[in-house]
Formats: sequence, C-alpha cells, structure tokens
Amino acid sequence: MKSSTQTLNAAVLLIATFCASAAFAADTLRYGVEAQYPPFESKTASGELQGLDIDVGNAVCVEAKMKCEWVETSFDGLIPALQGRKFDAINSAMNATDKRRQAIDFTTVVYRVPTQLIAKTGSSLLPTPESLKGKSIGVLQGSIQEGFAKAHWADAGVNVVSYQDQNQAYTDLKAGRLDGTLVLSAAGQSGFLSKPDGAGYSFVGGAVSDDKILGSGIAFGIRKGDDALKQRLDKAIAKLKSDGTIARYAKKYLGDIDVSAK
Repeated sequence: MKSSTQTLNAAVLLIATFCASAAFAADTLRYGVEAQYPPFESKTASGELQGLDIDVGNAVCVEAKMKCEWVETSFDGLIPALQGRKFDAINSAMNATDKRRQAIDFTTVVYRVPTQLIAKTGSSLLPTPESLKGKSIGVLQGSIQEGFAKAHWADAGVNVVSYQDQNQAYTDLKAGRLDGTLVLSAAGQSGFLSKPDGAGYSFVGGAVSDDKILGSGIAFGIRKGDDALKQRLDKAIAKLKSDGTIARYAKKYLGDIDVSAK
C-alpha cells in the first residue's frame, strides 16, 4: 500500500509539474526578429536588442502579462520560421500585406511608416519606372519594398537587386554599385542618412504608394488559426495605442513621422 501511495503521489507531482510548465510556456511570448534594421530593431555594442519594435514588443508583453523571449533570424526566413513554430509572433517591422496574409495572420496594425527612395542628392532620380530605367536599386530580400520594386519597376528596365541585410545595400550604394535603395523612411533616415556614410544622399521624390503590396501597416505576424493569441495581443496593442505608449516610442525613435494607421 505504501508503495502504491508513493507511486500515486509521484504521478500527481509529475502531472502538476507538467501542467505548471505548460502554463508557463503558454504565458511566454517568443518573438521572431531580424535585428539589422534600425531604428526598428538593432543591437547595442554589448549585443542587447534595441529599437521601436523591441520597446513596443516588451510593452505588449507587460500589458498581456506574458514573458518576452526573442529569436533572431533573417527577414526572409521569418515567415517559414513562424510556421515551423520556432517562435510565436513576428515582430520585425513587417507590413501586413495581402500576399503575406495568404501564409500567416496578423494582429491589428501597430503603426504605419511610408516607403521612400534614397539616392544621391541632386541626382534628379525619382521613384518612377521612367526615371529609374537602366538604374540599379537595392531592396531588402523578402520585404514589401522588394515586392513593390519588382512589380512596378523591374519590367520597365530597372535592375532590382535584393539583399539579405539592408546594410549591404547601403554599402553598395556608397560604393557606386547601386543608384538607389528603397526603404521604410525611418529605417533609411536612422540607418543611413543620419550617419557619416549618408552624407551626400537624401530621399528623392515622395513616398511610393500601393496598398495591395505595401500593406495596411506594420503588425505582428502570427500563425493562421492562432485566434487566442491574436485576441490577447490585439487587446494589449489597443491599450498601448489608447494610452499613448506606442506614440511615445514612435516619437523617441522616428521623430515627427506620422505613424498612425490610416
């Protein structure tokens, strides 16, 4: 009898431990991030993640009463990794587009940032197929900027060059191997134009427009059918919008850019 009781107690303890672990896991939010896109996400000299998406992501975890964990991968690998359950949500300046919605779901939009072309100041280039014909334009691989450039410019004789890291595009632009690069305006300002290497370069023309390709705004990507997580994150995002938290972080990292979702 004693042996049976001990066995029963051990089994109960094992089940309780498993349930506690499962509950903890359910309350841990693993974000997927590509940490090479300031001011949205990058690393400090000591290797710590920083940026608008990092601060917003941490605030969402606090509001949703979840523990944040961060998993790094390349931008074009984020959706496959999400589908492979390597993390629970993409939080990496990813715009919610019709094409991406075929593969994953999105939370409510967190913020929206325009897309613009960077080129040499005074180059007379404009973000139009006529102006860019015969030119080489760099884009981030897997980004909406890549999708836009290929859809609107490639067939018009523009050489669209894709990079796994946006910083590589800046390097090639500076070296003269590119004539321009198409980026989220805030990323281009912080990651290139505001730095010494960006001297002599500027945004040319206005923001490009195509809601079908460029999307409705930046949101967290989640697996299809993960409705419970979507509801939990949507509630937290709504609260952080209404109390001004997201606006304050946007002001900190993006300055006076209007990030409100239209």
